[in-house]
This record gives sequence, structure tokens and C-alpha cells, in this order.
Amino acid sequence: MMIGALALQGDFREHLVMVRRLGAEGIEVRTPEELDSIDALIIPGGESTAIGRLATIYGLIEPIQQRINDGMPVLGTCAGMIFLAAATVSYEQPQLRVLDVVVERNAFGRQVDSFEADLDVCGLDDPVHAVFIRAPWIHKVGAEVDVLASVVEPGSMQEHPVFVRQGRILATSFHPELTDDTRIHELLMEVG
Repeated sequence: MMIGALALQGDFREHLVMVRRLGAEGIEVRTPEELDSIDALIIPGGESTAIGRLATIYGLIEPIQQRINDGMPVLGTCAGMIFLAAATVSYEQPQLRVLDVVVERNAFGRQVDSFEADLDVCGLDDPVHAVFIRAPWIHKVGAEVDVLASVVEPGSMQEHPVFVRQGRILATSFHPELTDDTRIHELLMEVG
């Protein structure tokens, strides 16, 4: 399986290290031609507005939308989840609009509010250690979206989804590539 990481901005290299640990081939994707050569795509964390603007400049928005709509598996992490989403709360930016969720950017706070947590994930026996850095949460999910894990908002009892699946689209608010746990990347390979 050939897995691409959108390599416009963010931590795409760490994802490719994880993919190669699992025995798959991994390449950096910056052009529509490179996108055509892969079986699955990872959209990394970073800065979602920058990723969206660069994807627009490089002519990648429509080709990525088309590949996802044609069934290509995709994993979006942190900013990647924002880029996949249908909309954001109170903020306009370039988005793929292929994942039926509304996200809130930097929902947990600023950089100093970054944190780690062990998450119970539907379908996995042991908790996933999750690293949240200026992370979004999902404000609203569509009917076709399965919530796989949630986090309780600090200072409140309200739960917010932080890991979802819609068909072959997986999206996390956290950074699985910053741990040694390969199970989120394995899920990407399994949905393919």
C-alpha cells in the first residue's frame, strides 16, 4: 500500500515515519500527480489556514476532494481534521468539506493549554495516549459520522468528540504520530 502525506505544511514527516514502521510505502504529496500515485492520504497537523491556502495555490483542493469522494481512505489529524471538515465555528478558511462535522479551532485553548490524555476508543481494547496541541474539537457531527472517542471539556462536564469516522475518512483532534502507538495509522490501512 502506498500512503501519501500532504506535505505542504505541518508534521507530515512524523506520519511517514509511522507508516514506514508499519511496512507500507510512504511519500510526500505536493502535486496532483503525486496524489494520483497513492492509495491513502494523511493530512497532518500544522496550521489549517496555511494548509488550505497552500492546497489552493498548488491546485490540490478539487483533486483531493475527488479522490476522497471516489473512496480513497484519508486520515486528518488536528489541522488535518479542520481541513477535512464541512465548516468551522466563526471562522472562514479553505476546507475540503468532505467530513460532515463542524469544528472549533483551538478549542482547548492556546499553546500553553496543550495536554495529553488516555482515550477510550471504540473498537480498541486498550486506551490510546493522545497528544493535544492547540487542538480543535468537534462542535457538531452529521448523521453518517461515528464518534470513536470524546474528551470532557476542562471546567465543564460537556463531552466533545475528538476522533471520528465517516466511511473511509478518519479524523482526530490529537497527534497520533507523536507517540509510539501505531493503531490509528493501522486503522487507516484497514479502511483501505
